[in-house]
Amino acid sequence: MLNKRADKLELLRIAEAVALEKSIDKELIITSMETGIAKAAKSKFGQDNEIKVLINRDNGDIEIFRKLIVSDNPENSNTEIKLEDAINLDEMNKDKAIGDEVLQPLPSFDFGRIAAQTAKQVINSNVREAERERQYNDFIDKKDSILSGIVKRLEFGNVIVDLGRTEAIIQKNEIIPRENIKAGDRVKAYCQDVRRETRGQQIFLSRAHPKFMEKLFVQEVPEIYDGMIEIKSSSRDPGSRAKICVKAVDTSLDPVGACVGMRGSRVQAVVNELQGEKIDIVNWSEDPAILVSNALSPAEVQRVNVDLERKKLDVILSEENLSKAIGRRGQNVRLATKLLNYEINIMTDAEDSERRQLEFKEKTENFVKNLELDETLGQLLVAEGFSTIDDIKDSSLENLVKIEGIEEDTAKALIERAKEFYQKDQEDISKRIKDLGLTDDLINLEGLTPGMLVTLGEQKILNLEDFADLASDELTGGFDIVKGERVKIQGYLEDFALSKNEADELIMSARKIIYKDWGMRNGKQKNKTYYFWKSKEIIH
Repeated sequence: MLNKRADKLELLRIAEAVALEKSIDKELIITSMETGIAKAAKSKFGQDNEIKVLINRDNGDIEIFRKLIVSDNPENSNTEIKLEDAINLDEMNKDKAIGDEVLQPLPSFDFGRIAAQTAKQVINSNVREAERERQYNDFIDKKDSILSGIVKRLEFGNVIVDLGRTEAIIQKNEIIPRENIKAGDRVKAYCQDVRRETRGQQIFLSRAHPKFMEKLFVQEVPEIYDGMIEIKSSSRDPGSRAKICVKAVDTSLDPVGACVGMRGSRVQAVVNELQGEKIDIVNWSEDPAILVSNALSPAEVQRVNVDLERKKLDVILSEENLSKAIGRRGQNVRLATKLLNYEINIMTDAEDSERRQLEFKEKTENFVKNLELDETLGQLLVAEGFSTIDDIKDSSLENLVKIEGIEEDTAKALIERAKEFYQKDQEDISKRIKDLGLTDDLINLEGLTPGMLVTLGEQKILNLEDFADLASDELTGGFDIVKGERVKIQGYLEDFALSKNEADELIMSARKIIYKDWGMRNGKQKNKTYYFWKSKEIIH
């Protein structure tokens, strides 16, 4: 191809054929040929030379030049040239100035075997790189959509899918549990990521992602596709059960009915693709209380206590509805929690009443003990909405005097005692933190209050690594199903009204700091590896 005796037009024909086969620009192929020939020419004329090759796009003529810089006092004849010498090369160079580039023609030559191989490698490398870039650009636009392909092979539980021009992978944990996928099967999957990698673009597909279900509904329900119905959120327990929350933009539509379809035809098509996964379609509401009632169906909710600030919902229902709301192994409430992005606490009416009485008693005892009040005054403050001594400290005199039974002198004394208690409490906490031996990295973690630090220290959580090992439920508490019984789990920081999202953010912050520190230590670890967090995509 590169021998001077070859038909020059053959170069252009080859470039055109390769460009057509690989679906890349012909100009890029020719440019790659120029680069390859230039690299081969260096082995002929010397590696110190800067070589430029031009291929005529019309007739295939190849011209080889040495690039030289015009200089007053050339020190290297391979890279520099005097202006008068440049003019002698070509009259056109008379307009050149010091520092400009000129091209010195070089004779054509026969490529040796090694030089020809070098040129071929450069051309092939550039073509492969262009092909990878083209494939990446083709598929980056398909991210967040459903792709269909033929299963090519299975590797270590992962599924390799042939998409036509390239391959994609469905990782083992992104396959619907217990589904039987074989080579030759046609599969649909959600394109969740397209990444540039040294060996080419990597396309990651998923059949377990909640977005896969959402995109299937977009395909099956014209009203969603047309924008008349909006999917607000979704959650899945792949292969078992799922929930999808829909809202009608056009208020004349019934969003749930539209998604179900005539005799359930639309939802059944999605269920079949998801290997029989049961799907609950939930009607959206701006009111979290109504929304959680819809999401926990078929359980009948009596009432809901909403904490918007902490994104927390206390759902109260009868004893007979408790198991329905929780679901098998907590599945129903777990999916509802993901769907709403609220922390949901399920309890019976009796449990709610008991909890309220216990909270009232604890708050009263706190005021009586630490502010030296009589029980009646303590109960009065709690009944008026004061939960902590900080609430009294930060309250204005006017607000306290408005409470029936509290005179101005009493109000002043309350605020003064609250401030004195706060000051002493902060001093005691600082001393306690020091005595417990907490490390500075944990003390300085943003979001942890002194009170939280003391509680963690008492639980022997003394450094950032100990804290990073925790799960959010260990901090906030919650309920678990043990041998069919619903068991309350006490969280280390449950008394601080920490939400699950806040707990997740604190733990994530600790893990990121540790992971970064571990990387800076060049892999020297202390009894623990953090690869497992990265592999589970906890650290991004």
